[in-house]
Amino acid sequence: MSSDTSDQSTADSLEPAPDASESALSTARRQLDRAVALVDVDPNVVERFTYPDGVHEVTVPIERDDGTVEVFRGYRAQHDSVRGPYKGGIRFHPEVSREECIGLAMWMTWKCAVMDIPFGGAKGGVVVDPKELSDDERERLTRRFTDEIRNVIGPTTDIPAPDMGTDAETMSWMMDAYSMQEAETIPGVVTGKPPVIGGSEGRSEAPGRSVAIVTREVADYYGSPLSESTVAVQGFGSVGANAARLLDDWGATVVAVSDVNGAAYDPGGLDTRAIPSHEEEPEAVTRHADRTIENDELLALDVDVLVPAAVGNAITEANVGDVRADVIVEGANGPVSFGADEILAERDVPVIPDILANAGGVTVSYFEWLQDINRRAWSEERVNEELETEMLSAWDAVRTEYEDRDVSWRDAAYAVALGRLAKAHEARGLWP
Repeated sequence: MSSDTSDQSTADSLEPAPDASESALSTARRQLDRAVALVDVDPNVVERFTYPDGVHEVTVPIERDDGTVEVFRGYRAQHDSVRGPYKGGIRFHPEVSREECIGLAMWMTWKCAVMDIPFGGAKGGVVVDPKELSDDERERLTRRFTDEIRNVIGPTTDIPAPDMGTDAETMSWMMDAYSMQEAETIPGVVTGKPPVIGGSEGRSEAPGRSVAIVTREVADYYGSPLSESTVAVQGFGSVGANAARLLDDWGATVVAVSDVNGAAYDPGGLDTRAIPSHEEEPEAVTRHADRTIENDELLALDVDVLVPAAVGNAITEANVGDVRADVIVEGANGPVSFGADEILAERDVPVIPDILANAGGVTVSYFEWLQDINRRAWSEERVNEELETEMLSAWDAVRTEYEDRDVSWRDAAYAVALGRLAKAHEARGLWP
């Protein structure tokens, strides 16, 4: 079996790779440069894609529980809004940086265009280790950060969502802080909220579900259906766990799943529902495993499909030589570095890009936004049906480009995105 693969809440309980030297911005720009050669796009439009519309940097002072005041740094990068409001997650992580936010915002722009969703790309966060904050401190940080960026977010301008180190509760605080300042309840200012205050059923499971859907389609495309496929999943948080469990349900043999401490491994297939996800019991994978292996061993397993669903730069030039999977489906944002991607292409190992595979998160965020605007909730069944439809439509568009242009899956996805974005820019023109 052979193939090629690649939003949001995708840091599935693993720390960044120690050799992760290539920034998200550098990777995003290099991917753009390579894809531009494949699409007939006005160079002036491409020049605009290279830079964000704006980056907002703020300081976030909070009072710690001991009475001391500590000041944190926060960012909100807005890349492109030609097709609609900016959209993207908020991270609480020590490695958040201006460059990372710009690079991830660019990926969100491509992701929304691949899915044909009327949003643009954004990303933001605070430079902080949320594990070092109490619940009260985390709430104070969230509310103050929301106030600091309040003038650049809104339901028709820029719509944040949860990401690494944030969750539905964080979005509740953001929504409340924004609504209090606006003197009205505005659920559409963020997505990824609890359903009780306007969130969507199925939102937290959506990125993992889309990874599973795309993996199923890729397996069929290469003539090895899930019932005959072995899968290894790096990361067992919201993306990895949901993808692994669905693939297990659909007949795949999931031989390994992992968190920061290592991986559970069974060549005959794991019972993925007997292993707690990171949300259910943090860092519990190895505690519930009969046999364990190291994370680098998981990446080197001889499986049909490898799903890196943890952090960026999990597969680099340093370890790509160990990868033996027939196909890689990117569950995390940017888990395969640019250099490693080129090596895999030379080896004819398909990599399905993140901007397609994990786009379920932003797609159901769009559904949530529609529900908030119309004040009418959808059932989980409807959400999953609509997501299936949108993912298959995006898969068909990318597959067509892949076959017609004889390029990699990543380049095919970029061709779809750039074509749609370029048409929008050309139609709107440039403000004098």
